Amino acid sequence: MKKIFFPVVVLELAVVLVFALFTFNSCTTTKAVKEDRAPLQLSRRILDQGQLTAEQLTAYFLSRNSTEDREHILQFAQYYIDEAAAEGINSDAAFAQMCLETGFLRFGGLVQPEFHNYCGLGAMDADHPGEIFPDEQTGVRAHIQHLQAYATKEETQLNKELVDPRYNWVHKTKYIETIYELAGTWAMDPQYGQKLEAILVNMENFSY
Repeated sequence: MKKIFFPVVVLELAVVLVFALFTFNSCTTTKAVKEDRAPLQLSRRILDQGQLTAEQLTAYFLSRNSTEDREHILQFAQYYIDEAAAEGINSDAAFAQMCLETGFLRFGGLVQPEFHNYCGLGAMDADHPGEIFPDEQTGVRAHIQHLQAYATKEETQLNKELVDPRYNWVHKTKYIETIYELAGTWAMDPQYGQKLEAILVNMENFSY
């Protein structure tokens, strides 16, 4: 019995040691991959391609406003990605601007939720509370088109039907390239660009 028992114990110990070494190496490799992963860097240029998916935009949004329905925000984020892609606009920057302008869809200012106005278009005072759009996708499209109007020269045409009522005025008089230049043009707040920057930094550092 002793001759049989001893090799079995040795074999079991060897299996345990191999498993422990494998687990340790696996964890070490996973940790190294996470540590070596390049930090997320989102573009601050208006004419650029966004990087975040609808799932990622939704996760970030809900971390700031958990009262919204996840499926609703997922579709809403997809509108931003699709409409931005159609016009060559940075969907990450546009989504960040929506978050700033609406307080993560809490609103509370002149613009009301039923306006489907996600960027403060036309909001000036009580007599001019802002433009009204028939549905969410149209409101998102108007936002994207207004950014395109700022970021392109007059000869650049839209790829989708025009829904932004202020598009042609801006397209003839304004030209910017980054989010920082939206301060003093889109909004009179001198810190507007830095506020957008802060949101984009949060989006970069968020654990997706």
